[in-house]
Amino acid sequence: MKKSEWSDKQLEELLRQMPQIHDDRNPRDIYQNLPIKKRKRPSWLIPGFAAAAALLLFFLLVPKMLNGTQNSFDSAKQEDSSSEAKISKSDDHSSLLMKKEDSISGSEPEMRITEMNKTSLLDDEVGDGTVITYWIPDSQAQNLVPISIVITPDDNKNWLTNFTESMELLNEEEWGLSDYYPVNAKFELDNTKNAVIVDVPKNHQYGQGSTAEINFITTLKNNIASNSNVNKIMLKTDGQPGIELGNYGVLEEIEVKPEGKHAYFFYKPDGMDTTYLVPSIDTYQDINAAFEAMKTDHQELGLTASLVPSFPIKEVTTKENKLIITLEENAAMENNLETVYSYEAILLTAKDFGIDTITILNAPIQLLGPFDLTQEMKVPLAPNLRQIH
Repeated sequence: MKKSEWSDKQLEELLRQMPQIHDDRNPRDIYQNLPIKKRKRPSWLIPGFAAAAALLLFFLLVPKMLNGTQNSFDSAKQEDSSSEAKISKSDDHSSLLMKKEDSISGSEPEMRITEMNKTSLLDDEVGDGTVITYWIPDSQAQNLVPISIVITPDDNKNWLTNFTESMELLNEEEWGLSDYYPVNAKFELDNTKNAVIVDVPKNHQYGQGSTAEINFITTLKNNIASNSNVNKIMLKTDGQPGIELGNYGVLEEIEVKPEGKHAYFFYKPDGMDTTYLVPSIDTYQDINAAFEAMKTDHQELGLTASLVPSFPIKEVTTKENKLIITLEENAAMENNLETVYSYEAILLTAKDFGIDTITILNAPIQLLGPFDLTQEMKVPLAPNLRQIH
């Protein structure tokens, strides 16, 4: 740009000659219309605040994180140790089962049948306990199901006291049976007469209908016969001799005499997978007739055949108190629960005919569940074992 030729004095003189200008606005209005420029915060303040906050959080959280990490590590270490122990224990148990089942000829690899799958109680399984067998009506009151328990006996009490006190331990409904026990009566042992005195109250319910009466008399007889050598039951009502029952009249005594010669069938409560072994109401002339009957269902009583096709009997012979069963040649016996229960039904039926041991010939497999078919087998001590608490 070209340098101005006007001097400062000339410019000042020229401005004085210009007309004066007056602004009538209020000074406050002029001030408000001025653009106010916000002061910019120093750029270092925001990162500084952020760094301080992060440092504070670090000191607050790091100790907890370290402690939590240590706890998690310790917990994980404990879980790993527990898991390893469980796996080791499970592997050991599985190995034992596998070793036992590997000796079962013709059984499938996934088959797992142990002692807990059978229903009867064997003589060598009782230990120091005492076995008590109770006869319990089924849910329809058609059959009496023998249920066996093992208790720790009180040496200061006789067998009858142990029997009556243990009634409280039964879980009939849980087992799919009728809620029948404890019996509404007082029990007393008369050793001089080798008898059990049963005293019912006046308002007892055991005479209400023929089914109730039959079950009352039969359960008393079966209970006493299964658990003692007593041969007589003496009945009382509120301390007075005799009990009045519609179909029996007034009863004062019942003879206790094991009948025997029954065949055992399968009974399954409605809606349950449980299988019970139940003796027939009928008796049979010999064990061959009983085995033949066990091949057929008794639908009117809710009983099903217990001698299944996988246990094909060819011949049965008896020598003294020993039973020898010869199976069909090349029999396709299956190692499953149904066949195990069928073998138990045979054992219990044999026991009812006075047999002590059973020997199986031509067995296509060595082990049937927990039973070794190559060995002579003792008949069970009691049927339908149930655990009590």
